[in-house]
Amino acid sequence: MGIFDKFKIGFKKSADAFSSGLKEIIIKKEIDEENLNKIEDFLISSDVGVDAANEIKDIISQKKIDPSKDVIKEINDLLKGYILHLMKPLERKDFFNSKDKLNIILVSGVNGVGKTTSIGKIGKKLKENNNKVLFSACDTFRAAAIDQLEQWANKINVGIIKSDPGSDPASVAFKSLDAAKKDNYNEVIIDTAGRLQNKKNLMEEYKKIAKVIKKFDDSAPHEVLLVLDATSGQNVMNQIDEFNKIIPITGLIMTKLDGTAKGGILIAAARKFKIPIIALGLGEKEDDLEIFVSENFANAFVQAN
Repeated sequence: MGIFDKFKIGFKKSADAFSSGLKEIIIKKEIDEENLNKIEDFLISSDVGVDAANEIKDIISQKKIDPSKDVIKEINDLLKGYILHLMKPLERKDFFNSKDKLNIILVSGVNGVGKTTSIGKIGKKLKENNNKVLFSACDTFRAAAIDQLEQWANKINVGIIKSDPGSDPASVAFKSLDAAKKDNYNEVIIDTAGRLQNKKNLMEEYKKIAKVIKKFDDSAPHEVLLVLDATSGQNVMNQIDEFNKIIPITGLIMTKLDGTAKGGILIAAARKFKIPIIALGLGEKEDDLEIFVSENFANAFVQAN
């Protein structure tokens, strides 16, 4: 099964909901003001966001839809064009390439988004591209998180530095960077405790980890990734906003796109924050992380052939 097929299957719920919704709205071969408003409302309910929905509505209203053609296809083509214009600049296809010097990646996200699993999948892709990968188990808040990261390290055969549950996360980060330098690792992925903006102690720990990293290398962290759960809907926007205030995010990972009918949240996030999108999670298997390609996303979202 190719990448596009995986995307198509993963986004099927989103695309089916979008397509069936349009068919219910458009019962005649013309787009009048009433239908335009219904399309806008439907896009908003699909988590595309108010601003993007309004822009798409304007694009459709300005385009002369040929009533002799497939109206649904015409609208889907306009939507695809909008997605590509918005998301093409956010591709980071080079993220997994081999690095010639130490690259320090800090990974954050709230509990339950699939953060540690995503780290495992990222590590696998980096290793496949001839990187020497080290995991840093800085989510010392939960013993299960350390165990889970270690299982991933063993599964994909990469290094890991860990300490006992409850240990100072920043000290684990420092030990990891020290080990990386000594053993010539070129990728260090630092797991951090799942946190929300109202957990002040965890947020302070997060800042402390970043400070320790910067003492080791003042240009680090080189990447700050935020893992997001597509099923969280508009709460995704709040998470990006809050985490970005603490340490500027350089890339997004969106998970659980195989189980949501509201994949449009990634469109809303792209429009508002313009943060690069690194990869999308489309399942639980170790290969179910796909490098973000806007063309694949757009085709899958509208179920184009």
